[in-house]
Amino acid sequence: MNLTAGNPLGTVAYFSMEVGLEPAIPTYSGGLGILAGDTMRSAADLGVSMVGVTLLHRKGYFRQHLNSRGHQSETQDSWNPEDILEPMEPKATVAIEGRQVQVRAWRYEVRGLSGHRVPVYFLDTALPENTPWDRTLTDHLYGGDNHYRLCQEVILGMGGVAILSALGFKEKLIYHMNEGHSALLTLSLLESQCQGAKGSIPTEAEVEAVRRQCVFTTHTPVPAGHDQFSWELVEQVFGRDRTALLEATQCCVDRSLNMTYLALRFARYINGVAMRHGEISVGMFPDYPIDAITNGVHAVTWTSPPFADLFDRRIPEWRQDNFYLRYAVGIPLHEIAAAHALAKRALLAEVERQTGVRLPEHPLTIGFARRATTYKRPDLLFADLERLKAMAQRVGPLQVIYGGKAHPRDEGGKEMIRRVFQAAAALGESVKVVYLEEYDMALGKIICAGVDLWLNTPLRPQEASGTSGMKAALNGVPSFSILDGWWIEGHVEHVTGWSIGDDSASPGDYSHDSDSLYDKLERVILPLYYGKQEACTKLRRSTIALNGSFFNTQRMVYQYVTNAYSLSERNYLK
Repeated sequence: MNLTAGNPLGTVAYFSMEVGLEPAIPTYSGGLGILAGDTMRSAADLGVSMVGVTLLHRKGYFRQHLNSRGHQSETQDSWNPEDILEPMEPKATVAIEGRQVQVRAWRYEVRGLSGHRVPVYFLDTALPENTPWDRTLTDHLYGGDNHYRLCQEVILGMGGVAILSALGFKEKLIYHMNEGHSALLTLSLLESQCQGAKGSIPTEAEVEAVRRQCVFTTHTPVPAGHDQFSWELVEQVFGRDRTALLEATQCCVDRSLNMTYLALRFARYINGVAMRHGEISVGMFPDYPIDAITNGVHAVTWTSPPFADLFDRRIPEWRQDNFYLRYAVGIPLHEIAAAHALAKRALLAEVERQTGVRLPEHPLTIGFARRATTYKRPDLLFADLERLKAMAQRVGPLQVIYGGKAHPRDEGGKEMIRRVFQAAAALGESVKVVYLEEYDMALGKIICAGVDLWLNTPLRPQEASGTSGMKAALNGVPSFSILDGWWIEGHVEHVTGWSIGDDSASPGDYSHDSDSLYDKLERVILPLYYGKQEACTKLRRSTIALNGSFFNTQRMVYQYVTNAYSLSERNYLK
């Protein structure tokens, strides 16, 4: 399939602060980076002309270490780009605090099913021509203070535009900003339109010319999550002329540079990452027309070997066209059950390898693995430990597998991990709980595929989309989730999983959510698992057919090509 053959879309330059391509390249922290990697994999599969741009992050995100009480410590996750990436000869220059900072690129090629390739360029400032401090600007993902972060965003946005030009991308480009980190690319494009005239105020025609080149995806449903930088810091980094140009763009609020407003101002197409998130974004930014394209995951990447083998035998077209997963409804139930059993054994073997704990295969196994932060509420399952013990004894045993890193400066997230460890100690053998270190792409794939139930308990409406449950669905694992993000669209009660609470409850009602979780786990899910195996396997099958066939990046990229990248009047936001 080639979506852009004969279509004058031009090449899409996809900018993202983090990209998850493979575990050996630790340049991602969570869902945003995994989404970027999956997007480029599906673009390669579909033949979309795309190029990725990100930072090298020589010292990675971090390596996680947990002691027996759940206290997280971190060490650097340094890696050698030269072992994996191809160095590119051309260099580019960006101005930071009056210094000329040299930028080079390393290339990684994503190869699609038909052989189409999408190059990803990792920007690097660790060059002898640069000052010692400037060489560190591409070291750490989400590290440092606001000064470091703003300089990084100069490298990503403005350096990315410059390096693409140096690499010979002279044809028409569509710039897709995956979150606001790369929004300064619009400043480079605007300066090109103004032809470098110092002190000039851009005309509406010049602004419009930039807008025609830019697409923006916002991921953050809360105002505090949007990058903002003080005006004093902006003047320090950019100098007076560029600061005046930024001010003239009307993207500055209360004497600060808001990267989301900068991206909104210069994007001809804007979207949230789920239907509900699109609605929330319209409420946050009422002056901008905001669409919604729900996230997905790359089906071939996240389907476990047992299910990939099963799909290859029963619906071989699924790799080229993920919609064929709809025909999973015709797969015999015993084959679904056998594939899941293999995936579960692989997970339990990994748990034993990593922790020395041998979990039995029979009990209902719940999975909760994602970035550790307070709004995701990993402790909701432990609101009433005595009730949890009682239902496990009376209805049937259960065990829980956790994974996820807290950002080094996120004390609330670290406390969440400690609470899981405290609950595990209090539950003892009644309900076994393990927490796996070093959650990454490889471990995530094993957990998502091997558990019996995927738990998701975010504080509404802070889950913009979420994608871990989509990975689970590809492997026949139903979700048990708060109605937020993608689950509002994917949830069909008793068919693709179950809701926790309802959409009418007050957001943040902890007791309401925990009561709903316990009631449904005790009265519906555990009895189904232990008493109605055929119905349980039918639910696995329908989860694949309904959610796996739709919540994938193949569908998502197709929607971007049709709605965001097209230059038709219908899609051009006035």
